Amino acid sequence: MKRLPPIEKIYEALTAVADGRVIVDGDPQRSEGYAKVTSSDGTRTYDLSWDVSTYSSNDNATYWQGYPGYPVIALLMVRGKLPYDEALAKNLAGVNWTELNSLHRNDYAAAVSQVIAERGLDPKVTSTEVQSIYSNLGRLPIAISRSPKKPPVK
Repeated sequence: MKRLPPIEKIYEALTAVADGRVIVDGDPQRSEGYAKVTSSDGTRTYDLSWDVSTYSSNDNATYWQGYPGYPVIALLMVRGKLPYDEALAKNLAGVNWTELNSLHRNDYAAAVSQVIAERGLDPKVTSTEVQSIYSNLGRLPIAISRSPKKPPVK
């Protein structure tokens, strides 16, 4: 992968998976397909597609920045392409990242620190697991492309 997202996007992806906000059209193991991911505050839905080695999405990060946004990362988890700790995902269920990131003026690290503290998670254990997911993401032989659909407007 050419470009990686901020590591904090792994937390957002874990929450999306735990919340069941990743809806795959048909069998997620197909070599190509479509999915939708709803934002953590429920106001936006992102359209994703994939083929054998290319993923596209109309979330802002994927569309404008060229790295996989949390919807793509969550889809990779649901498809079994990116291993993750289900217990950690469950501990992150229900987090409204949209609201938290706004509250922290998009200081993603501060938002993550708040969640870890409020949920009573061990910062070292959590960080180690997220770093492992992030490293695996960087090793995936996939490309990221801009979706033909523009990001939804809030």
